[in-house]
Amino acid sequence: MGKKISDAMASNPCAIDAEKSVQYAAQMMRDEDVGFAPIVEEDRIIGTLTDRDIAVKVVAEGRDPQTTTAQDVASKAVITIQPDQDLDDALQLMAQHQVRRIPVVEDGVRLVGVIAQADVAREAKPKKTGQVVEEISQP
Repeated sequence: MGKKISDAMASNPCAIDAEKSVQYAAQMMRDEDVGFAPIVEEDRIIGTLTDRDIAVKVVAEGRDPQTTTAQDVASKAVITIQPDQDLDDALQLMAQHQVRRIPVVEDGVRLVGVIAQADVAREAKPKKTGQVVEEISQP
């Protein structure tokens, strides 16, 4: 493909401080019209939170969104990519880990952006993107 992650990623992602409440996180996600947010301590990524995490780990379990922190329910196994890597690397990681968004980090932990399946699709060949979407969506 030849293009780098930095060419297609969203810079300045809507990150949430680890100690913020899930209610705050849900409101921020609504206001920013996103379904995914990196969870950070300072500018270091420590997890990710999705709208599905909120529905399944908070609402469905009857937890209080005002007292439950983003850190409490965030996915801790974070798949990341670096801005100088190729977009093909992002497609491969998305398919391998069945994720649609990957935080972009420098120095292994400092959040600088997010690359989404849609970002890659705008740059990739349709056939390759279709294959990845199919792999991501498999049960």
